[in-house]
Amino acid sequence: MTIRSPISSLPTHEVTNVPPVLGDQDLYGKDQALQEGLQREGAGWAERAVIDFAMKAGSEETLEWANQANRFPPEMKAFDRNGMRINQVTFHPAYHNLMDLAIANDVPSFAWNNPREGNHVAHGALSYLLNQIEGGVLCPMAMSYAVVPALKATPEIADEWIPRLLKTEYDPRDIPASEKKSITMGMFMTEKQGGSDVRANSTTARPEGTATGPGASYILTGHKFFCSAPMSDAFLSLAYTDNGLSCFLLPRWRPDGTRNGLYIQRLKDKLGNKSNASSEMELVDAWGLMLGEEGRGVRTIIEMVQGTRYYCAVGSAALMRQALTQAIHHASYRSAFQKKLIQQPLMQNVLADLALESEAATTLFLRLGRAIGAGETDPAEAALARIGTAIGKYWICKRTPAHVYEAMECHGGPGYIEESILPRLYREAPVNSIWEGSGNVICLDVLRALYKDPGALPAFFAEVEQAKGGNRLLDAHLTRLQAEVRETGNFETRARRITEMMALAWQGALLVRHAPPSVADAFCASRLGEYWSGAFGTLPEDTDFDGILERAGASM
Repeated sequence: MTIRSPISSLPTHEVTNVPPVLGDQDLYGKDQALQEGLQREGAGWAERAVIDFAMKAGSEETLEWANQANRFPPEMKAFDRNGMRINQVTFHPAYHNLMDLAIANDVPSFAWNNPREGNHVAHGALSYLLNQIEGGVLCPMAMSYAVVPALKATPEIADEWIPRLLKTEYDPRDIPASEKKSITMGMFMTEKQGGSDVRANSTTARPEGTATGPGASYILTGHKFFCSAPMSDAFLSLAYTDNGLSCFLLPRWRPDGTRNGLYIQRLKDKLGNKSNASSEMELVDAWGLMLGEEGRGVRTIIEMVQGTRYYCAVGSAALMRQALTQAIHHASYRSAFQKKLIQQPLMQNVLADLALESEAATTLFLRLGRAIGAGETDPAEAALARIGTAIGKYWICKRTPAHVYEAMECHGGPGYIEESILPRLYREAPVNSIWEGSGNVICLDVLRALYKDPGALPAFFAEVEQAKGGNRLLDAHLTRLQAEVRETGNFETRARRITEMMALAWQGALLVRHAPPSVADAFCASRLGEYWSGAFGTLPEDTDFDGILERAGASM
């Protein structure tokens, strides 16, 4: 928050050559890639809602809430004053302010409350805006958004729970979901012995009565090693029945009004944001409802996973954009060697390169959002969404830590100080690459889509080949990619290379089709040319640095 009239004349020196406080950020008005993409991908009708939320999310007040929520992290409250088990987590008021901001502005439910073209694009845009300021609250927002398709696997469960998710009045009370103004939902799948290999899980479920199968009640016993947002009102989880690994909905409260057997063991002292709670959970005779077919739990919950993976791509793109914004602001005011940093040729190269990466990430997630929404009726778009979600999740998330670090380095020492937002962005940067499938898991999913989904490869190449003839380096890259995916053998060994090539092809194609030549040509020259170190600041000397930086929001 801006401090009024700070004293610059100190007893031993005058404070000069420091950037002013950034203040309220115009998160939409200065982001041309977002503005153009929102219109292009079919969500222009939502622009007013996006603009209004951008002003709220980018305000100094919201940033201060984020600072406080991370400075005063959640605390576990396993017992009440009398020693009775309550399994609660308490949060700083600033966290509740952020949750209220998100839910009141339809961040988790916008796509479902607006069933029309571009709804998932607009959802991605809203998440992208808030994630630039605070990532912790976006965890429950992402899961509450992503759970809706999975709930539809059992209509009687969907009819009861989905309407509660779509309400926009935040209710933090720990009471049964049927009594709340709105709810959030989460999930926990992984266990200590299995991690991503959920078929190694040991949690079991037995029927509560004589009824079995979808919609029937079961009693679950076991553990879960990672439970994010443990104060959610219900969770999806996996457990073994006699007929295989199945999916279950576990509410915090049983139908009889007693607390469910969800025992929080401890909160994780994790890297990343400190505002959101991540926990370990034991299920002690926990009551739940079977969701989807018995023995097909992975298939059921994967409907949720696609949505959370989309969130990972969106969240990482947001971290890039905010890191870029901070770096440009600092470089625009700080001088060294008789010039503003942003006027120094090498700094221009670094900043422009960061801007290219940010725009490519934003453009890709917006196109992916359109595929997710259009895929409900268009098989080709559905196929593109299936493989594209994995591609986008892998590559955007993989590039983010290096991007945020480079933006931090643009600040020098001041960027390394906790009062700067950069350390928080940097700590948050790795999580999206790990959550919902680490790099190897995601790349293996890309391979499965390529070679087992007959619609995936044709849909992907139909998409990227729309840009053929627009850039010779992109054309050559597409030829190499065609040869790479046709080559037989060593598929798993080459999985990362194939995924990276597909991601760069898609980003390059989108920029060639939709971005100014200064952006598209520089991206293709640096990422698809003969030499690319992967480091930032190695753009060719004929790059239009001023044009790229002005498009990114700099005043040259």
